[in-house]
Amino acid sequence: MTALEPRSHASTTGSGAVRTGGFRSVVHDYVALTKPRIIELLLVTTFPVMFLAERGFPPAWLVAATLVGGTLSASSANTLNCYLDRDIDKVMHRTSNRPLVTGAITPRAALVFGIVLGALSVVWLGLLVNWLSAALSLGAIVLYVGFYTMLLKRRTSQNIVWGGVAGCMPVLIGWSAVTNKVEWPAVVLFLVVFFWTPPHYWPLSMRFKEDYAAAHVPMLPVVAKDLAVARQVVLYTWATVAASLALVPVASMGWLYLVVAVVSGALFLVEAHRLLSRARAGADAKALRAMRLFHYSISYLTLLFLGVAIDPLLHLSL
Repeated sequence: MTALEPRSHASTTGSGAVRTGGFRSVVHDYVALTKPRIIELLLVTTFPVMFLAERGFPPAWLVAATLVGGTLSASSANTLNCYLDRDIDKVMHRTSNRPLVTGAITPRAALVFGIVLGALSVVWLGLLVNWLSAALSLGAIVLYVGFYTMLLKRRTSQNIVWGGVAGCMPVLIGWSAVTNKVEWPAVVLFLVVFFWTPPHYWPLSMRFKEDYAAAHVPMLPVVAKDLAVARQVVLYTWATVAASLALVPVASMGWLYLVVAVVSGALFLVEAHRLLSRARAGADAKALRAMRLFHYSISYLTLLFLGVAIDPLLHLSL
């Protein structure tokens, strides 16, 4: 058995059902380790920034190379996170079906897989994009695995705030891929993602706080009352919208981005304040409807960064 082979050709799922192995099953399990949905969200903040940095259409090969490198980097970080958090994932209901929990993949195989992906991402970006982007990619992995997963996650309720810095790095990678440097517009967008992370993740933590409590992970909703969490969510949402508007003068954004930022930001604030109102009324977990804000936060970030990409193209056509 090689390092990248699963433990066996049949594994049990979290529900107790046995899944027969095979090549497709093995591929599925390794892909699951990389958390594809998170990668999609990270790429949403990489791709548009390249258009803003270029002030037009960046070369297709550069976009493809950057996105592939970013995917490898995020896959490495997520896989190593699964490796380190496999004890937590076993306790939490929503993660109990992950491959390391079910035994579909061995810890050693996941560790090797994650390290190989990380090395590939650095070499890929260094040779095909530039070494600044490669260094930022390596920094993102170190921040997510070392700073967030190993240092902060099990020790402080502010884990997702400072650990969320890793999720901001794709913005810098996208910008540096085009310019080979980091400039103020990229820094502002970095701050947008940084402030956005708590009002995105804390509602999810509110919904699954029993899971986190059972795993002894001190997410803010576990150690603080819903009202206190909702207040923090509102503050960070205001900071997110303010940072998004700061991009207008810093990057000379046009009317399209401004409209998108104002409208989507206003809706984001409305949802955050609705969560606060329900928390003040003492709503239970179901009535709190925290996942409504979680889902909208994804739509908000997608819309905002679409505006980042399209706005410079509009100016190009005029």
